[in-house]
Amino acid sequence: MVCQPPIHQRRRRRRLLRSTPLSTGGEVCGSSMWREASAAAMLALAVGLFYHSSPDLPDQILQYVGLPTLRASPQSHGGPEQVISSAWDTLITLPTRQWSKVAVGVNACVDVVVSGVGLLQAMAVDPGAGLDHEVLHSKEDLKESFIHFMERGAAAERFFSDPEAFQRIARAAAEYPGAKLYVGGNAALIGQKLASYPDLMVLLCGPVGPKLHEMLDEQIVVPPDSLQEMDEFHLILEYKAGEKWGSTQAPQANRFIFSHDVSNGAMSSLETFVTSLDEFEPDLVVLSGLHMMEGQGRELWEERLKEAVLAISDIRKDIPIHLELASMTDRDYMNSIMQEVMPIVSSIGLNEQELLFLSQAGEGPHSQLAAWKGVPDVGRVSDILLWVLEQHGRSEPSSEADLTRIHFHTLAYHILATVDGYWGNQAAAVMAGARVASTQACGLRSVDPSKVEVKAPLEFHSSHGEPREKLRLNPAEPVTTWRRGNVTFHLTVVLVCKQPLRTVGLGDAISAEGLVYSELKTQQPF
Repeated sequence: MVCQPPIHQRRRRRRLLRSTPLSTGGEVCGSSMWREASAAAMLALAVGLFYHSSPDLPDQILQYVGLPTLRASPQSHGGPEQVISSAWDTLITLPTRQWSKVAVGVNACVDVVVSGVGLLQAMAVDPGAGLDHEVLHSKEDLKESFIHFMERGAAAERFFSDPEAFQRIARAAAEYPGAKLYVGGNAALIGQKLASYPDLMVLLCGPVGPKLHEMLDEQIVVPPDSLQEMDEFHLILEYKAGEKWGSTQAPQANRFIFSHDVSNGAMSSLETFVTSLDEFEPDLVVLSGLHMMEGQGRELWEERLKEAVLAISDIRKDIPIHLELASMTDRDYMNSIMQEVMPIVSSIGLNEQELLFLSQAGEGPHSQLAAWKGVPDVGRVSDILLWVLEQHGRSEPSSEADLTRIHFHTLAYHILATVDGYWGNQAAAVMAGARVASTQACGLRSVDPSKVEVKAPLEFHSSHGEPREKLRLNPAEPVTTWRRGNVTFHLTVVLVCKQPLRTVGLGDAISAEGLVYSELKTQQPF
């Protein structure tokens, strides 16, 4: 960015130029102009050398010779990362009205996190070609799916159908040097993040075994009916940016998740969750785990989804419901969620893969794209978000749907799209989500500008088609806002961690933080 001198300096320069006498002789004028230009160039060079050797050169000297002040403002020192980080600290504020009780369900487990390449090598698996499998049946399926997503730097989650083979892989993962156990499952991770706010009471429903119960925050309330004798384990194979295996190289850090999880797969805690709400009386409900049913087969998920819709419909109409989506591969299943579940929730959270798959399942905008290339185009993302709210949300007052908010996140930027009149403090909410993505990925409590970088374009369009508006993000005020019909979009960039320590659960932390900083503007029933 080219820094302009202050207005008073520019005015003074114009006054100096106007006071310079003009020669009327052509030849004299030419030679005079060359002499003056040469003198000015030498003076500028001398001042420049003097300035760099003595940074304390008074600004008055620079003003006197008509040159712009070269000293960077404190705010711009260190590049856009420093400017954005400082702006976040100033602009991110909690809403006037905050949640006091949040109920979260229904998927919970213990995550076993290991190096993906290291584990597969330890299992004597050789590298090869990548191939996506909707359901994993063997080590070979696991290898091919892992490579497929690693070479794209994309996150994914799959069901492993063979319980005995899964147990063998799980034992190998637990014994692998450096393997770590964490709280897992979208609901449990969102609950953990919410519980970091001391004034917020959190209810968690899901299959909670002894190990998970031991790791949960003390502030989280678990109903007795959610406790079970054994934990559900999910295996998370991580890879680093630039990591190689055979001919495959990861363009960015990410992870591949798989499990043989029957309890979460059948959403067995859903009814317990809904029943617990009467006593807990939350002012916000967060629901996740629908993606786990996909691996159970069409017959099971069709029946269970109908039961889930009935259970969700029993939640009091004045309580907003946020649905957290996750990786899916069955277009019919995704389309069923879009048609039956989305209209009865008030908010959803999802990433770029889930958003594109949602459009593909419903034949929406840009559904012909096989996958995003690089940073997802803001205009295309905006088109799909608008389509979801228009087709399955309450973008028009006459609509009977409840959906009024979508929190979209990708590595480089986040967008909050909301129907006008329902949600407040969304600029702070989208920035808060981006900030936690930066700090959690780097394993820090606050953003360190030297450890992060901007990967998003600072100029973009509001739509991929016409009419569209050209927009720009100002690092000093790092939220760009635009409107399309009755929908308002808030975008902020992410300060991407250069060397992330852990990528698992970032989406859940982003959505949780965004909800904490969001305010429901109306008390009317959804």
